[in-house]
Amino acid sequence: MGSVYRFFLVLLFVANGGFLLAQSKGVDTTYIKETPEKMILRTYVSRKYTAINYGEPIGTYDPNSGLNLGVGVTFQKFTLNVGFPLSFMNPDRKEDWPGFLDLQSHVYLTDWIVDLFGQFYNGYMIRDYYNLDEDYLREDIRVVKLGVSGSYLFNGSKLSLSAAFHQSSIQKKSAFSPMVGFESYHVRISGDSLVLPERDGAIPGNYARGDFLQVGPNAGMAGTLVLGKGFFLTGAASGNLGLGISKADKDKETRRVEVMPGYFLRGFAGYNGDRFSITGSYVYKHLNLVKQQEVAQSVNTGNYRINLVYKINPGPKLTKTYTKFNPLNILQRILN
Repeated sequence: MGSVYRFFLVLLFVANGGFLLAQSKGVDTTYIKETPEKMILRTYVSRKYTAINYGEPIGTYDPNSGLNLGVGVTFQKFTLNVGFPLSFMNPDRKEDWPGFLDLQSHVYLTDWIVDLFGQFYNGYMIRDYYNLDEDYLREDIRVVKLGVSGSYLFNGSKLSLSAAFHQSSIQKKSAFSPMVGFESYHVRISGDSLVLPERDGAIPGNYARGDFLQVGPNAGMAGTLVLGKGFFLTGAASGNLGLGISKADKDKETRRVEVMPGYFLRGFAGYNGDRFSITGSYVYKHLNLVKQQEVAQSVNTGNYRINLVYKINPGPKLTKTYTKFNPLNILQRILN
């Protein structure tokens, strides 16, 4: 992994902590019940992925990822989740394939939604290749996606997406908010040979390495419906128009510039109470990339999860120790 990508991984953590430290503390307690004294313990089942859709008749390259079983904790505004893909949960995963690293950070502040992506995938397959009822396997296909998205919530003091995602607070009344923001992504798709299988002859624009950059504004709406004591439905949807640039195989003559549309969807549902919670969530980003001649592609990133949460009030000794070693507090001391 190059120095640029290592730097991005460090930035991913520092930015996450920095955003949390800088967030506004003012919320409308008529709508939101904050529970800073609670330690949120969770176990969860999740799947993260980044797929490449080349449309018909080729289909979609799917990564060799699977379901993860994980545990996590949220306390004093810091969240840590650790999950592993257990073999009995993923009988169809290919053995002895290259590994991958998928870092997604979805940060829900009082007035902002911030998404950070650092994804490094190796090994892809096209299922039901050309509708021939067989899989096309490519261990050599590599995808790198680096990105950031930020959206400002105009009514953030009354709407807590953190309650829906982390269960670190409780939404007491229904609330809605428009949002606007900005997104930026860099995607690289590469292989040891041409990325697309050429079954019926050459495909104009086929490449062994494609680099794609996209930047632009977004706008949308977020909201929570409180259905009863503790039960909720939360959603957020935004569309974006990005100025996209593509270049294939390091050849300047293949450079193309277009304005590309895309969208970001989020859905959360479940029960979030004072003592325990059970919730489901799905975060999905559809990113259209600039075409290379006849080759059109989109990168689709998803993260879905089912949480079982138990909330405790830790004792003063544990609270004091945790406060001392909380990474956000350590980061704050360094920044100050």
